This record gives sequence, C-alpha cells and structure tokens, in this order.
Amino acid sequence: MSVIKLNTARLEPQVTQDEINQIWPEIKAAKQTLIQGTGAGNDFLGWVNLPTELDPTIVKEIKNQVHRIATEQKIEAFVVIGIGGSYLGARAVIEALQSEFAFNNVANGKPLVVYAGHTLSEDYCHQLLEFLDTKNYAVAVISKSGTTTEPAVAFRIVREHLEKKYGRTGAAERIIAITDKQRGALHDIAQQEHYPAFVIPDNVGGRFSVLTPVGLLPIAMAGYDIDALLEGAKEMRQMCLDGDTPETNPAMLYAACRNILYRKDKKVEMLVNFVPNLRYISEWWKQLYGESEGKDGKGILPHSLSFTTDLHSMGQYVQQGERTMFETVISVDHPLHEVTIPSDEKNLDGINFLVGKHLNDINRCAEQGTIIAHHNGGVPVLQISLPHIDERVLGQLIYFFEFACGVSGYTLGVNPFDQPGVEAYKKNMFALMGKPGYENYKLQ
Repeated sequence: MSVIKLNTARLEPQVTQDEINQIWPEIKAAKQTLIQGTGAGNDFLGWVNLPTELDPTIVKEIKNQVHRIATEQKIEAFVVIGIGGSYLGARAVIEALQSEFAFNNVANGKPLVVYAGHTLSEDYCHQLLEFLDTKNYAVAVISKSGTTTEPAVAFRIVREHLEKKYGRTGAAERIIAITDKQRGALHDIAQQEHYPAFVIPDNVGGRFSVLTPVGLLPIAMAGYDIDALLEGAKEMRQMCLDGDTPETNPAMLYAACRNILYRKDKKVEMLVNFVPNLRYISEWWKQLYGESEGKDGKGILPHSLSFTTDLHSMGQYVQQGERTMFETVISVDHPLHEVTIPSDEKNLDGINFLVGKHLNDINRCAEQGTIIAHHNGGVPVLQISLPHIDERVLGQLIYFFEFACGVSGYTLGVNPFDQPGVEAYKKNMFALMGKPGYENYKLQ
C-alpha cells in the first residue's frame, strides 16, 4: 500500500528530534481526547469514523442519482450551490483530478461542475446565468439551514432560471438538496417540492464534511471514483488510530511540528504546491485550519502559494522577509502524463541542455532548489509526499489533514470544532440589509 509520507528533515535546526520527543506526550494526550470524545466540541466528531461507518446505501443512492441525472438526462453542467465547507472539499477533490481545461469534460461524457452561492458578486451571478442559458444542467444545493445568505440568494436565483427553462416539474427533477435530516428552510423546501435529498450528519461540521454526501455527490457527478476516495481515507484512518510514534503516525507528527513551531513564534504556515491542480486543496485546508484553530487569540495563520508561479511574486518575501513563517510543501512523486523538452537548432533561449528531459524532472529540481533555499534562509520546511494524484491518495490526504487538525487544535488548547467568530460579520450585514429582527442592532 503506497501512502502519503511526511518528511521533517528540513525543519532542523528550528525543530529537533529532542523537541518532538518532548512534546509527544501532549500529542498523544490530544489524540486520546479526540478518539475518546472527551474534549470540547465532542458532538462534532462524526468524521473520525466516517470512512468506515458511512452507510453503503448512501453511496449507492449517490451513484443512482448520478446515473439518473448525468447519464439519463445527459447534463452538460452541474451547479453546486454552497459556501465554505459546503463546497470547498468537493471543489478541492474535483479540481485536483480534472483537466485544467475542464471544458474537455463534456466531450468525455462528464458534466462540467460549476459553483454558486460562494460569492455575492452580481457580475459572477450574471455570467453564470448566461452560461446556464446555453447548457443542459442540474443543481445540488447544499446548506444545513437553508438560510445562509450567500447560498440562499444563489439558490433562489438559479432555481427561478431552472424553472423558466424546464418548468417547475422539470426543475424539481434536476435539483438535489443536501441538508438537515429533520428541520430547516432547505429541508422544508425539498419536502414540499419533492426534491431528492441527502442528509448532512448532525455530528459532522462543514469543513470536515468532504466524505459525506456534501462532497461525495459533486465528486461522483464529476465522474470520479468515490469508493476509492473512501478507501484511501480508511487507510489513513487506520494509520492514525494505530500509530502512536512519530515514525508510524504522520498526522500526529505534523501536529507536533506545527505546535513546536508556533511556540517559537512561527505564526504563519504556507501550504505550497508545485502542481496547479492542488490549489483548491489549499483553499479547503485554509478553511479547515483557520476555522479550527483561529480563536481565543490563538492560532497559526494558514496561507497558500502555488510555485513556481508565486516564486516570481512572493518568493522574495519568503526568502528574506520577516521570519515568522514556516512552509509545508505538497510534493507529487509521479505525474500522470509525460512531456519532454524539444530541441531547437538555433538555441536562442539557451535551454538545449534540457533537450529530452521530462518537464517533471525540471519541476522537481525547482522544488528541491526552493526547499533548500528557503531552509537556508531560515524558513522551516515540512514536506508531504504524494505518490501521485488519484482518488485514493486524495482520500488519504483529506483524512491526514483532518486528524492532524483535531490533534493540533487540542494541543493548542482550543475547541477545534466550533467557529463562533464567523457570525460577527453576518450581524453587521443583516443590519445593513435591513433584515427583520435587526432594526435595533448597533453597528460599531
């Protein structure tokens, strides 16, 4: 079984093996708090056993809905309406797996997945509707309450467009709701309109919901193997539960290194990739760690960079700026395709010395050269190695980050599973919009 690996060699001298050994009892205690459910937020630990406990009938029904909509109705586009954890996990997996030129998907029999409800931009919404005017499409609306402003607004607009295009009955056949089991506005709408519906488990928070229907339905609709995704998550879960040493548990080791660095005033973590397909893995990771740890005046600021692109914009700061950061590089050992450098007789660009080399060989040289340079410049560097990018490996990576997040948060001394600060901007927005009930709310 090939699994993702964590390399800590470029942390020294900022993090030593002795320091890892010293913090390890805290890490083990945090792991026990997590798996025994004795810590704060323990009513949101359903994700821990999700890879093994997810009801197979749910996966079967997801596949049935994909067949009904993608195959029988031959849709060209699938709109995922959601914000935060209701769309980031699915988008992370889909964009990691699909072509950068995703319009090819339709030609390959896969609907193009597009997104709504994650922005209030009027221009974005107008452009989406223009796009949908020309496409045979269907919709998944994802919201536990159904009243979160951004997806609620988007659903109302897209639903009207869908009903005008296909009629109310035809639209109802093209809408899938993913929401609360028993209550909420979206639950009630789905019941009234007879939409097919899937449940968001009560004990799984949004940012941990990739392996529920929230993530699995869009991923399957895009044409990817959710069984393999779950299998990878199962493999990493077993490793996380069984391993109790730095050598056998990479998630615990990652949590240990992050907390050691935080205690040394390394307050910014940069998640770096050298493969553009992974950029939404970074966006999902930022929500996962930002919402889980950023509270009580604590927490590492999660930031992301895409190299080599950002080496030509942010590389200077990383190399010689303030030393408050560390770097976690996601490496991919083997690409799925081969491209070699051709010869040019005139060699005006001076790169004939690269003739016949694979582009990945050059990318790996850039990656290793960057890691060495940043480490020598005083930036501690962790390296997560993926054997390749496929559904199984992404399942491992998702669970790795989730488990490490829970352990890291408890080690930091916060509740990793709430997000009380998210409501602050909403109250101001509701007052400014004139929402009933907020007439007397004082803006400061």
